Amino acid sequence: MSVIGALPFIKPMLPGPSVSPGIQRRHTLPASEFRPLNTQDAISVFEIEREAFISVSGECPLHLDEVRHFLTLCPELSMGWIEEGRLVAFIIGSLWDQDRLSTDALTLHKPRGSTAHIHVLAVHRTFRQQGKGPILMWRYLQYLRCFPNVRRALLMCEEFLIPFYRKSGFKVLGRCAITVGPLTFTEMLYPISGHAYMRRNSEAIRFPQHPLTLPLTKTDEQADV
Repeated sequence: MSVIGALPFIKPMLPGPSVSPGIQRRHTLPASEFRPLNTQDAISVFEIEREAFISVSGECPLHLDEVRHFLTLCPELSMGWIEEGRLVAFIIGSLWDQDRLSTDALTLHKPRGSTAHIHVLAVHRTFRQQGKGPILMWRYLQYLRCFPNVRRALLMCEEFLIPFYRKSGFKVLGRCAITVGPLTFTEMLYPISGHAYMRRNSEAIRFPQHPLTLPLTKTDEQADV
C-alpha cells in the first residue's frame, strides 16, 4: 500500500516528547548486525584491510580489484560486522575444490567446491583489542554450515597469527605452497560439521536476496572483551 493511499486511514498522532537528533539517529539503525558484503562495500573493506596489513607485512591479502572480484562472484561467502551503519570488521571468502590451497585459489571461485577459502579477516583499527575478530570468525564458521557441500575451511597466515586461529579451532596443516615475495605462510584447517541441523533452518538465510542480520547475543557480549 502506498503512503498516500494509507493516509485517510491513519489516526492522528499526538506529538510525543522531543528527542534530540543524536538519539533519533542512534535508533534508526541496528546497534549491531552481521550481513553479507557487496561491491558497494569494497572501498570500506579495502581501506580497513590496507591499514591492518600494510603496516605489519607490507602486503594486502586482496587488492581493491580482487575485493570487488570476490564480492561480485560470491558475496554470500563474505560477512561484515556493521555497527550503527559503519563497517567495523569483515571476512571475505570463496569456494575451492582441493584439499590444499594453491596459487589459483588466490583468484578463483569454484562454485562446486567443498572447501571455503578464507582470504582475509580484518578489524577496523578503532575496534581492535575488543574481541571482535574471534566473534566474527565464530559467526562465519557457524554460517558455513548453511552450505551443504562445504566440508572444511582453509586459510593461510603468517606464523605469528597461528595462535589466534588456533583459538578459533583451526589446526595446522603445514607449510602453504603459496608465497608472496619473501613471505611464507602456514596453512590451517577447520572442519565444518553439523550440516543437517543448519540445512533444516537455512531457509531463512538466503543470499544475496535476503541479507543475513544477526543481533548480538549475550554469549557474544561476554566474549567481546
